[in-house]
Amino acid sequence: MHILAVDVGTGTQDILLFNTDREPENCFKMVMPSPTVTVAERIRQATARGTALLLTGVTMGGGPCAWAAEAHVEAGHPVYATPDAARTFNDDLDEVTQMGVEVVSNDEAAKLQNAERIVMRDFDIEAIRQALTPFDLDGRFDALAVAVFDHGNAPPGYSDRQFRFDYLAERLKVRNHLASFAHCHHSIKPRKFMHLSSPYLALSSYI
Repeated sequence: MHILAVDVGTGTQDILLFNTDREPENCFKMVMPSPTVTVAERIRQATARGTALLLTGVTMGGGPCAWAAEAHVEAGHPVYATPDAARTFNDDLDEVTQMGVEVVSNDEAAKLQNAERIVMRDFDIEAIRQALTPFDLDGRFDALAVAVFDHGNAPPGYSDRQFRFDYLAERLKVRNHLASFAHCHHSIKPRKFMHLSSPYLALSSYI
């Protein structure tokens, strides 16, 4: 059985191709830049070129990409973002607007001209498959496990940090076990888990 396990962090994503026919220490691994770091670099390149940006996709981990977007705005270059992508920077879209990012609908985004497009996402399975190909590793997996630790979609006026800690306490009260933080894809509640970046700990799904 082949399981692709990815731990998505702020600086790196740690990738393990787990093979049940091998000892764990002999399974193949990669440590690559995290998606937010990759997006941040793309934004910085756009800043150097002085081009407008359009951010689309889903809500992902912030940090480096948010700081790069702020620097892009401060340099005097426009940043447009669809609502889901904009929530990467803040759950409150009014706060995103105040930082200088113009939130646009998907229809408005489709009509934007002369803006460089960047897709926001925390997990890019095709990029990982392409990285495996030169080493003759099969890009087909029996299962996929993705671990992320994010603030989640906190309600307005609710501290992101407090929201996360309250969620952890809630899960541990239900069951004081590491498995309490693992969720199958079909069991994720939209109320808290709208996108891949929103579950704080683990998502697992078969593909």
